[in-house]
This record gives sequence, structure tokens and C-alpha cells, in this order.
Amino acid sequence: MKSYRKELWFNIPTRRAFLNITPEVEEALAESGVREGLALVNAMHISASVFINDDEPGLHHDFDTWLEKLAPHEPLRQYRHNDTGEDNADAHIKRQMMGREAVVAITDGKLDFGPWEQIFYGEFDGRRKKRVLVKIIGD
Repeated sequence: MKSYRKELWFNIPTRRAFLNITPEVEEALAESGVREGLALVNAMHISASVFINDDEPGLHHDFDTWLEKLAPHEPLRQYRHNDTGEDNADAHIKRQMMGREAVVAITDGKLDFGPWEQIFYGEFDGRRKKRVLVKIIGD
């Protein structure tokens, strides 16, 4: 069995954003040489997310609106976590809702997606460098 590890680095200039990282994961898969197996893609920061969904701007806007209603950034004092001097309690909650990782089957050397599925990096406390781990295992 082969094992391949790659880190993807992002520095999103805004506080919140969704980025399609499918091409980067497909590149890692090609580098791995794995034809049958699994790809794990996970955010390595507690204020970011990796998830699978449709690459449709209206949907991404809806995610952002829903998350901001669920866990609004302000007022900062509404969160006990921010008592520590942080201002990102909302980002931790948003990450919890959108998830930490995605696992995708690899079949015949390709990511085995359903219709319209793509892999996304969700940033909820941006403006600094963060990473995503791609771990591929298989034959």
C-alpha cells in the first residue's frame, strides 16, 4: 500500500471565504501514483473547514449568510472564548458546523465524486497563512 502526504497552504485576504481546492487535491493524487484508495483532506486549523458540495456561488453565499446568522462575528462580547483576548469564537463555531475534513474514494486514479461534488476550503478567520493536509493511501 502506498501513502502520500502533501500540505496545501492558503492565505485568504478576507475574514471569510470559500475556495474550491479540487484541482490541488487532484494534483496531489496524480503525484501519489495511487489508483485505488482513499484521499483524506482536512483543515489543520481550528477556524477553517474542508467540505464537499456544489461549486455554485449562490450556494456559497447562502452558506455564508446562514453561518453568520448562526454564529455572528459581532458583538465580540457575546462569546466567552473572546474573553481571552481572541476575536474568533464565531470562526470556531462555523468550523464545527461545516466540518473538519472530507474523505473521497479513489477509483481508477481519479477522485470518485457524485454529480456536482467538489472539495472546498472554508475560511472563517482569515488574513493569515493556514494549511490543509492531503493524505492519500491505497495501491
